Amino acid sequence: MGLPALALGGFGIGLTEFVIAGLLPQVARSLTVSTATAGWLISGYALTVAVGAIAVTAATAGLAQKPVLVGLLALFVAGNLLSALAPTYGVMLLGRVVAALCHGSFFGIGSLVARRLVPPERASRAVASMFAGLTVANVLGVPFGALVGERWGWRATFWAITVIGAVALIGIAVLVPGWAGTGGDGAGAGAGAGAGTRGGRADLRAQARAFRSAQVWLTLTATALGYGGMFGAFSYLAYTFTRVAGFSTTDVSWLLVVYGTGLVVGNAAGGRSADRDRDATLLVSLAGLTATLAVFGVLASSRGASVVLVFLLGVFGFATVPGMITRVTDAAGGVPLAASANVSASNVGNALGAWAGGLVISAGFGYAAPLFVGAGIVAAGVGVMGVAAWMAVGGEVERGVEERGRTG
Repeated sequence: MGLPALALGGFGIGLTEFVIAGLLPQVARSLTVSTATAGWLISGYALTVAVGAIAVTAATAGLAQKPVLVGLLALFVAGNLLSALAPTYGVMLLGRVVAALCHGSFFGIGSLVARRLVPPERASRAVASMFAGLTVANVLGVPFGALVGERWGWRATFWAITVIGAVALIGIAVLVPGWAGTGGDGAGAGAGAGAGTRGGRADLRAQARAFRSAQVWLTLTATALGYGGMFGAFSYLAYTFTRVAGFSTTDVSWLLVVYGTGLVVGNAAGGRSADRDRDATLLVSLAGLTATLAVFGVLASSRGASVVLVFLLGVFGFATVPGMITRVTDAAGGVPLAASANVSASNVGNALGAWAGGLVISAGFGYAAPLFVGAGIVAAGVGVMGVAAWMAVGGEVERGVEERGRTG
């Protein structure tokens, strides 16, 4: 019963991240700021997520994880309440920053708690279940914000998200068992989850030691490259659709819903597949994403192909998420800081990918160019993931030889 509560929390956090895009004109007019200034409500949130994922997880390293999750959602509720009441742009931005502080740590720590709620062989599916809320929010976020904002004003949207956060907070407090939030040996604890955490109360030094592992850094790098390639292209899809494929601006919303539906499908399929063969799933997903971006770049002028390919972009792009999180946390011995670092890596990748996509557009290569740049970035991620998988197989063979030597 704890997984739906975690998913609801992810849904609320996802709404907060995505909903502002559809409300930006209203907010700018209401708070009398320029569109460029209002844009910091998006970029400020993303930067806070990238930094806060590490900082907040490190600051709570000595605490049991269930109370930390409850506290993070309390912070989330406070931030959205502040946004709903904001009399000025500065207060609104502060509310966005406060809400963003919980984002990375909630998904990082929550993914570890989710793993403990199921048998080890279902670990990636449990993570996918938690992230299902985020993927659904990606589909519904912009239209939800636009609908509520148009009918009752933009503040009503943040009131609604505040209520969702409060319900999720109560759900986690009531439905998540105490042992799942302490890293103990409760039934269904995931393999490696909580390892080296002294019953879930790891000190910061113990968590930092996990980053001596080459597998941790390789997985974080593959995450950043995978996300960077996908979101570098995604950042300019509206222009690709309208300037290259010839769609109208009103078509962009439903095309983004097609993309978001792909995220939901990819998340579920990726979690199930990763529980069978995690590294193979990650390699196939990243290779599929590379191919999708490259083909999309070639066929960007075709409306029919664009609809199919934007769906596949979501499928392959998010199929990596459950496996990457379980992989990095297993490599790190189950410490929460590694899971949160994975969220930070994805946001760093997003920023770098969007920057690279903007460069090629500014250089005059056209609005399909970010798709080719994205394909190149993800291809590098395939290489990094290939090295990580090869090293993992080599390590397992070496451990097997040592084990046979001891028992022979």
